[in-house]
Amino acid sequence: MEEPLCCCEYVDRRGRRNHLAACCCDCEELDDGCDRWLTCKSLPPGALERIADTIADRLRVPWFSGAVKINVSLVPPLVLLPVFLHVAALHFLLGLIVLTSLPVVVLWYYYLTHRRKERTLFFLSLGLFSLGYMYYVFLREVVPRGHVEHSQVVTLTCGLILMLAALSRAKKDPGYLPIPAGNEKPSHQGLHNKSIRGSSSGLHGISGAASSRAVNGEAKGYCRMSAEQPAGVKKDWCTKCQLVRPARAGHCRLCGRCVRRLDHHCVWINSCVGEQNHQAFILALSFFMLTSVYGITLTLHTICRGRSLFVALFYCPGAYSDYSSALSFTCVWYCAIVTAGMGYILLIQLLNISYNVTEREARLALRDNTGHRLLGGLVIDTGQYNRGLLCNWGHFLSLGASPPQRSAEDIV
Repeated sequence: MEEPLCCCEYVDRRGRRNHLAACCCDCEELDDGCDRWLTCKSLPPGALERIADTIADRLRVPWFSGAVKINVSLVPPLVLLPVFLHVAALHFLLGLIVLTSLPVVVLWYYYLTHRRKERTLFFLSLGLFSLGYMYYVFLREVVPRGHVEHSQVVTLTCGLILMLAALSRAKKDPGYLPIPAGNEKPSHQGLHNKSIRGSSSGLHGISGAASSRAVNGEAKGYCRMSAEQPAGVKKDWCTKCQLVRPARAGHCRLCGRCVRRLDHHCVWINSCVGEQNHQAFILALSFFMLTSVYGITLTLHTICRGRSLFVALFYCPGAYSDYSSALSFTCVWYCAIVTAGMGYILLIQLLNISYNVTEREARLALRDNTGHRLLGGLVIDTGQYNRGLLCNWGHFLSLGASPPQRSAEDIV
């Protein structure tokens, strides 16, 4: 019988028993890379990925039942965000450079991971740590000035708690379709790993170009939308999950699963947005917007007394007179940038709900030239499920009200 692991031992990616004290030993990939770098030789293909995998596998912390692996993507936000914000608070020009470059870096990393079809905890970690750190700065730098009442602090705290509760609900099952027994593949058995690569989005059906161009229909609707489906709408076969996808379902190439009424894969929650969690996703965005705007308002009214919110955001004399005010003002601008981005996402979501179209359907409609751009291109109306504003919102509010019924033809 094999002995249990001690707190500093672990089983590495090769299945061998290892110890944290030997984390720098027996690393052929890193040794070979350093030798080639010192001798000015180029690295062989895939060498950097193997080095990164080795480092990620050995980055662990002691735990009771064995050393626990730390996800590398969690570390950068925890370290870099406070450093960048404190540097930006030193001078106005530094703040301008840092606050301009941060969105560029985040977008670059998003496109990098999206191109590689990888799941990452970077954005979820960045979002949660940003909330915690902004709240910490508010309590440490703004509240002690005496201009914020206790009731306002309680209101802000309640908004933060409600947002986290909605986010927790949005992180749960988005409406995954069950994989038939016996058809599970190795690629689906490792879904707990945070770095999952896909090779196909699974958007094409098995009935040729005509069926692949048709956007999936509605499984269960509102205002008699469930009685019939638009003409030409068919269920299609997913070659990855080996099942027949019901109406409006789609395959997520990042999660490796089919999701009922798939809207999109959101990197900020590291999960899909589908039939079961779309309402919670909208609720989390709404609570975030309200809480963030309220926190920005309280902070600006404290460090820029006697000025309106919009004027204080762009003109606040004395904001850099002391480091505490400079840090608070820098955090306000950071929150404003994040809030503007999340506000745009919320606006697009609300418009899509009003026209009863998902992000996936809008993307497919643009690809196949079957949709119509409305409101300056903010929304794509496919014309298939739009039954009017009230009926569309009634259908959205009824999502997930009852578990979908599975028939024999839904699972093959």
